[in-house]
Amino acid sequence: MGWLFPPPATLRVATSPQGGGIARFLQALALLFCVGHAAAEDIQSPLGLPPVPATVAGTPAMRNLGEKLFFDRSLSANGTLSCAMCHIPAQGFASNQSALSIGMEGRSLRRNAPSLYNVAFKKFLFHDGRETDLAAQVWGPLLAADEMGNAGIGPLIARLRADADYGPLFEAAFPGEGATMMTLGRAIAAYEAALLRGGGRFDRAVYGGERSALTPQEWRGYELFIGKAGCAACHAIGPEMALFTDQSWHNTGVAFRSGAAGGKRLVQLAPGILQNVDIAAIGLAQTGAPNDVGRFEITNAPADRWAYTTPMLRGVSESAPYMHDGSLRTLAEVVEFYDGGGGANPSLDPKIRPLDLTLEEKAAIVAFLEAL
Repeated sequence: MGWLFPPPATLRVATSPQGGGIARFLQALALLFCVGHAAAEDIQSPLGLPPVPATVAGTPAMRNLGEKLFFDRSLSANGTLSCAMCHIPAQGFASNQSALSIGMEGRSLRRNAPSLYNVAFKKFLFHDGRETDLAAQVWGPLLAADEMGNAGIGPLIARLRADADYGPLFEAAFPGEGATMMTLGRAIAAYEAALLRGGGRFDRAVYGGERSALTPQEWRGYELFIGKAGCAACHAIGPEMALFTDQSWHNTGVAFRSGAAGGKRLVQLAPGILQNVDIAAIGLAQTGAPNDVGRFEITNAPADRWAYTTPMLRGVSESAPYMHDGSLRTLAEVVEFYDGGGGANPSLDPKIRPLDLTLEEKAAIVAFLEAL
C-alpha cells in the first residue's frame, strides 16, 4: 500500500486511557508477543538513532501487512476510523486537527494523539506509560469504546479473515498462522517500528561533525537546551545518539493547571476543542476539560499524580498542539510555559523551575526544536 499522505523528507520508512481491566489484559497479552531481542538486520537506523530491536521490527512482509492495517478504516467497529486518522504521516504521525483526539462517532478523547516517530525505542507507551509492548499496545485503541470501538477481539479478527485481500498478506507475513490477535498486533507494531526520524540537520551537526548543518541561532538553542534551560535533563541527548527522552514520567503541572478551580481553566467548546475561559464569566454553562491525573491512574502512587511520560522530540515542529492534552498550540508557548516554572502544584517535579530566559534565548530554543 502506498502512502496516504506524503512522508516527511527525513522519515525512514517509517489516545484515550481505558479502565484497569483493559490495562491488565494488555499487560498479560504482552507476554505472548515477545519474538526476540536482537537488532533488526534489514532496517538501517539513520544517524543519531540506535538499531531497531528485532523484538518489534519483524520482517518486510510483516511491515507491508502492518501498513495496510494501519490505514484501514475497517479495523474500527463502524468502518470510519483508522490508526492513520489520529496518527497522520504529514502531521508528524500525530494530529494537528484539535487539542484532543476525536474518536468513535465524533467523541472527544481525553488526550492528544502522541507522535509515532521512533516509537520502536519507547519503553513506556501511551502518555501514562501503561503499556510496555508495542504489539500489545495496538489493542488498546482497537478495544476502546470511544476510540475504534470494537466490542471484542473475535469480531475484528473474523472481519479480517473474511476479507480476501488480507489472506495472502497474512500468509506471507505469518505462514500458517493467518489473522489472529497476535499476528495483527505484531504486524502493526512492525510497521510502526520502521517510522524512524533521524539523520537530519541536528544529527549531522552533533554526530556527523558537520557543524554548518545548524545555524548559529540553532546552535545557541542547543546549548541552552542542554545547559541553562535544563531541557535535556528529561529530553536526554547521549554522546552517540539522541532519543530525547529519559524513558520516565514527570509532573510538569500541565494537568494540574488544566483542572485547577477558579480563574481561567480549559473548557471543551466542541469535540477535541479546548479554550482557556474565565469560569466566573460563564457560570455553569460549560463542559470542563476531562479530569486526568496521569500515571496515578495506573500505579495509584501519590508521587505519580499528574505525571506523564517524557515524549521524544524528533519532528516536534510537525506535531502541534503540544502536551498530553494539546493545551499548548505552539513551540513558543511550550518554551514560555517552562520558562515560567510550569504549573505550580504540590507534587511538581523538582526539575521544573523558572528559567529566566530572555526573548532571544526563547527564540533560539524554538529554532533548535524546529531543526530536529
